[in-house]
Amino acid sequence: MKHRPVLLEEAVAALAVKADGIYVDATFGRGGHSRAVLARLGPRGRLVALDRDLEAVAAAKGIADARFEVRHARFGALAQAAAAAGAAEADGVLFDLGVSSPQLEEAERGFSFRSEAPLDMRMDRTRGQTAAEWLAAASEAEIREVIKNYGEERFAGRIAKAIVAARAGAGVRTTGQLAQIVGAAVRTREVGQDPATRTFQALRIHVNQELEELSLALPQAVSLLRPCGRLVVISFHSLEDRIVKRFMRERARPPVPERLPLRAHELPQPELKLVGKPVRPGALELADNPRARSAIMRVAEKLAGADAPAAPARLH
Repeated sequence: MKHRPVLLEEAVAALAVKADGIYVDATFGRGGHSRAVLARLGPRGRLVALDRDLEAVAAAKGIADARFEVRHARFGALAQAAAAAGAAEADGVLFDLGVSSPQLEEAERGFSFRSEAPLDMRMDRTRGQTAAEWLAAASEAEIREVIKNYGEERFAGRIAKAIVAARAGAGVRTTGQLAQIVGAAVRTREVGQDPATRTFQALRIHVNQELEELSLALPQAVSLLRPCGRLVVISFHSLEDRIVKRFMRERARPPVPERLPLRAHELPQPELKLVGKPVRPGALELADNPRARSAIMRVAEKLAGADAPAAPARLH
């Protein structure tokens, strides 16, 4: 399936692309957003893209444009990757979070319960434990907490117990084995949702440390932004959006202790201002791409003269 970037026009419009600006696409994927930004840049503009997936990096190298550079990097290393690309500052940073359609559709990646494949789930297959390796070593309590916290799965205890029991037999090495175990443990589920949906989501988030990476990346993005630069984040999960929402709101408040007796004009300036209301896909986009249904986009702009500490965003 061809990857269709969600909220494409809305996200690029929110970046307010300047012809000679410098932009960072922190999640290249298959380049839909990057190509749209390049189309709006002038000859002196520049775009740096990041992705931790080598297949996405390979796709990015197909863009023959002197204004464009791609880096194989997780977005938790955003500042380092941007510096290595010579981008000390940026006029906009875009995050399109979650898993891409090619990752879901390529069975060997192990992201989907709809195909039989090795239970991998790593976005960067050059490092880290696979989902199967983690499940083989984790305790029942660890498995339960991951599925409960990252999948918001009310049957997490029952699923974890079933996974541990399965390790004594054939093991849990493939997507099909895991889906079968979860299906037997989960007796009821929302209409139209596979019983394994939440468990697969939770394991993917954990294996790739997605929430931790996001919490590391957001402060780096703001530090990278020039005054009036835009931070645009598209989330697909309530846990992601909670981190983004809290981070933007905290940075949009003056950085002073509560109840400090200061007059309004004495308050230090916040680092960000929120831009507009959260944006969700419209009916036409949802009809064309049902996977967009959970997407939400938030936008913030860096204020001139802001001076706030670059503390990591909180996970919860």
